[in-house]
Amino acid sequence: MKKITIYEVAKESGVSLATVSRVINGSSVVKEKTRLKVEEVIAKLGYKPNAMAQGLALQKTTTVALIVSDNSVYNNAQVLKGLTDVAKIYKYNISLYTISDGFNSANEIVDAVIKSRADGAIVFDDKFTQEHISMLEEYDVAVVFMGVNKFKGEKLGSVFINFEEMAYQLAKKYITQGKKNIALVEDRKNKFVMTKMIDGISKAFNEHQLSFDGYVAIPENHRSSYNHLIEYFKHNSHELVITYRDSQAIATLNALTELNKLSSTEIVCALDSKYNAMVRPQISGFKIPYYDLGAVAMRILTKLLAKKDPEEQDQGHFEKEIELGYLFTKRGTTKE
Repeated sequence: MKKITIYEVAKESGVSLATVSRVINGSSVVKEKTRLKVEEVIAKLGYKPNAMAQGLALQKTTTVALIVSDNSVYNNAQVLKGLTDVAKIYKYNISLYTISDGFNSANEIVDAVIKSRADGAIVFDDKFTQEHISMLEEYDVAVVFMGVNKFKGEKLGSVFINFEEMAYQLAKKYITQGKKNIALVEDRKNKFVMTKMIDGISKAFNEHQLSFDGYVAIPENHRSSYNHLIEYFKHNSHELVITYRDSQAIATLNALTELNKLSSTEIVCALDSKYNAMVRPQISGFKIPYYDLGAVAMRILTKLLAKKDPEEQDQGHFEKEIELGYLFTKRGTTKE
């Protein structure tokens, strides 16, 4: 005969593990209606409390699954700092799951998170699909997304950077100045962001009755962007080259320097980093508030988790989709 767990009692009752534990321990803080409902479910399922269930009322533990892509390794340290600083305030435990092409698929990670019985999840991977979201929702896991995607749902939250608007405003500025020969270097590891940036640049071109055709694709047989870019820039010139990551910005800088074309070309990197300030000339870019990305995501998750629990609900409305700003840092690769 299958042993009934506190998790099944909580799910059937529609309350948190801590609330079930409080009922078991006879806590007076539980509302009468909630207590009767939980006791009814306990009787119905034939649940027998164990030491863990009784201890939950004395020391509530909440586990949050952090799901990240291996493509976002550089940013993880800053995001983690923001997440953990807020998690410490609420005494949350964080479990890290990494999605890696060829090793851990998104489906495998979602399955592992569900089996771990995590209370909530924070996702830092733009490859997550609606199917993965639905799987987590089915098991009543509250989810907050960080990055580019903006999702809406009762148990969903989003903290995002609008790269489409970033690319649009940047391209619009240069087109207004009469600089229409703009290129965007492909980032094969971040195709979703590329789509957003292409849409933004295309919008700026369309507003001036122009078409954007400056997308620089990196062939699959090139492991390094530099090897392709050095050949590309031998035969092509641009007034502005936009890249997503610092490595591509530096590859562009090196290629143009070697070809003596840097003086006629400006470079802007969407994801600014310390490495952009180490090269000469220093590369202009957009500062992304990664610490805030993590801190705000965790704060939204705390509110979503509280909303699930009738004993701890926030009565007021709270914003579940938050767009964070960014700051352009002008350096030596831009003129204005």
